[in-house]
Amino acid sequence: MIAAARQRAYELPIDQIDVSDIELFRDDTIWPYFERLRKEDPIHYCADSKYGPFWSITKYKDIMSVDTNHQAFSSADGITIQIRSGGLPTPGFIAMDPPRHDEQRKTVSPIVAPANLANLESTIRTRVSTILDSLPIGETFNWVDKVSIELTTQMLATLFDFPFEDRHLLTYWSDVATTDINAGGPVDSNEKKMAVLGECLAYFTKLWNQRVNAEPGSDLISMLAHSPSTRNMEPKEFLGNLILLIVGGNDTTRNSISGGVWFLNQNPDQYQKLRENPQMIPSMVSEIIRYQTPLAHMRRTAVVDTEIGGKTIKKGDKVIMWYASGNRDEEAIENPDSFIIDRERPRQHISFGFGVHRCVGNRLAEMQLRILWEEILRRGRTIEVVGEPERVPSNFVRGYSSLPVRISADA
Repeated sequence: MIAAARQRAYELPIDQIDVSDIELFRDDTIWPYFERLRKEDPIHYCADSKYGPFWSITKYKDIMSVDTNHQAFSSADGITIQIRSGGLPTPGFIAMDPPRHDEQRKTVSPIVAPANLANLESTIRTRVSTILDSLPIGETFNWVDKVSIELTTQMLATLFDFPFEDRHLLTYWSDVATTDINAGGPVDSNEKKMAVLGECLAYFTKLWNQRVNAEPGSDLISMLAHSPSTRNMEPKEFLGNLILLIVGGNDTTRNSISGGVWFLNQNPDQYQKLRENPQMIPSMVSEIIRYQTPLAHMRRTAVVDTEIGGKTIKKGDKVIMWYASGNRDEEAIENPDSFIIDRERPRQHISFGFGVHRCVGNRLAEMQLRILWEEILRRGRTIEVVGEPERVPSNFVRGYSSLPVRISADA
């Protein structure tokens, strides 16, 4: 399949390449298209796509220059290639520019401060242990459902102090928020999407009303309810921040949990290296996050005419930073198409973004992955992938809906 994709990628007239095509992500054949753009047209204009015209930024250094220049490239018109009604539907602080962005980000950042992460570690380890010990040995099951979703949803429920028995709603709301209604998924129209997200807002508004009238707590809802920067938010803005925190805390980690199992099975030499050298886990975690790139892109909108790489991007143009491509840029990362768990500079990836919008929860994501693999190795278990993964139909979330595995005890 990849050979045919490579042939097609290099046969197309370059101005006809459209890397927003969801099918290229669903079947994991996007890579030769990105490769060609990096080589021949790293600042590429696509005049005709189902999302309208857009610029593709595909090289690491160019992505950095856009991501760190919020004066020229604004987040205010949305952070995905989809039009507002089809993507993240309402503005959260990620879709704001400084100074307002900075004020709201500071409100929630204590949840992932080092001291709080240290407090969370034992909770995560207990939950990981419970999940792993409940898995069947010698039977095929879906790793995405049993492990990736369960672990991240439990973590989200803790961060929000969300009713634990309803935690599955967090996963559902995340999936609805990021679904492309034209590509299949939990909802097939913007009306249904907004109805579901309205239910999300109503649920969280009840929690807000409880906490705004109570003493300030250490959960995200209480932080938002008591901070001067966020306590007077309009409902749409509250929903936007909720969706941002749910998606950021759910999709990214859960898909790296699934991706790590897939990559190790695709690279048995690296899996063996890990078993023999468990101290490589932190390095491997960073490599998983690079290789997976859980969010394939972020969007900006030019607010002034700006030149990059000899191309003039006009005010109002849609600019897409393809993190997935930047993480495979051979000029920035040595041997980037290979999965190597002991790289010299494993954290030199672009998956968390740069500048003011760098992912606020990156250390929490890394910690969850680290603990998971520590506990897997401690149990002496081998996780064997026994079928092809099914990927979600999205050019934004690089995720999995299914990964069939079987666990055996190591000899």
